[in-house]
Amino acid sequence: MSQLPPYVTRELIHERLPLIFPEGTSNRSYLIREMAASTIFTMLYIGAIDGRDVYIGPVHVYRMTTEQSVLSDDVSREEYGKNAQSKGFQPEGKRWYADNTREPIRDETLREGLIPVGAVITRTGLPTTSSRPRYALQSDFAKLFDPSINEEELSAAVESWQTNNLSASARTRLSLASRTGNVSDGRVLVTFPNGEARNLSAGPSSIISKAVVEVFANKFLKEPAVLWLSTSDAKVTFVDDSIAKTIGLEIEADKNLPDLILADLGTPNPLLIFVEVVASDGPISERRKEALYELSDKAGFQRNHIAFVTAYKDRQVQPFRKTVPELAWGSFAWFMSEPNNLIFLSDSDKKLSDF
Repeated sequence: MSQLPPYVTRELIHERLPLIFPEGTSNRSYLIREMAASTIFTMLYIGAIDGRDVYIGPVHVYRMTTEQSVLSDDVSREEYGKNAQSKGFQPEGKRWYADNTREPIRDETLREGLIPVGAVITRTGLPTTSSRPRYALQSDFAKLFDPSINEEELSAAVESWQTNNLSASARTRLSLASRTGNVSDGRVLVTFPNGEARNLSAGPSSIISKAVVEVFANKFLKEPAVLWLSTSDAKVTFVDDSIAKTIGLEIEADKNLPDLILADLGTPNPLLIFVEVVASDGPISERRKEALYELSDKAGFQRNHIAFVTAYKDRQVQPFRKTVPELAWGSFAWFMSEPNNLIFLSDSDKKLSDF
């Protein structure tokens, strides 16, 4: 386990919260009260920060005592993190909260306060009924409570974090990106345009695939249909042979097929859309584009009735930055966090004034 973050008092956290969350912030009362400071303190205390694979539940907060909270050595902090969930465990001293504060910690402080503004992330892949800890601080937010930074450094860090998390566009991105929905028992439920529903294995690729089917297709296609959907654990998750054969497309599982094949049946000539989902790598590159053209050529599709889309979670994260040099000219990039927009890599010889 990596080194714990610097020890910081609950009082310092409580003092900084009104600076971080200015007047007008949604549910500000939940964000600046002592219970929020207690929750953040506990996360920092045991090192529940994104990237460390350490998480808290409300029990970590309401079992904290005044005497435990001043034990600043790493051993005491790590032991508390490990033991707090154990049945009957109770550190010495006066409890901060009673057991019946579980709901306000979970519902008000976390779900309605810190999570919507991006200060806290939620562990994915857990059933909603699981009692396992699932909350951790966003790493940049955690840095705002470093006791060693001076006033000028703190002001700059707070301003940067607010710009990235509290602006209108940032809140929209965060809200849409977190709409992964219907994750239960390690599965992602996807509802297709024809009303059929199918469970995919939980994971980043499945979450993006769900957004492509439920959001992208309805936003950019007149009469969407899903012809093919594959996931990493099951090459053929969904295939609609009836529609595919009606429009002359033979789908056979092979290495050249993309993650999804969509069709727009609301145009005089059906539009075929090949979609690659990128959670780590594998965009629509020039090589992939040509391989997919072979499939559509065989079916007799004119190339001007074919579209290529690479789908990402967000354009500010590493998968997009890593793969953008590989994107094929004439293809599109779409982000589930900004669903109303498309990036088109034009391969025409038009001037800017022609668009």
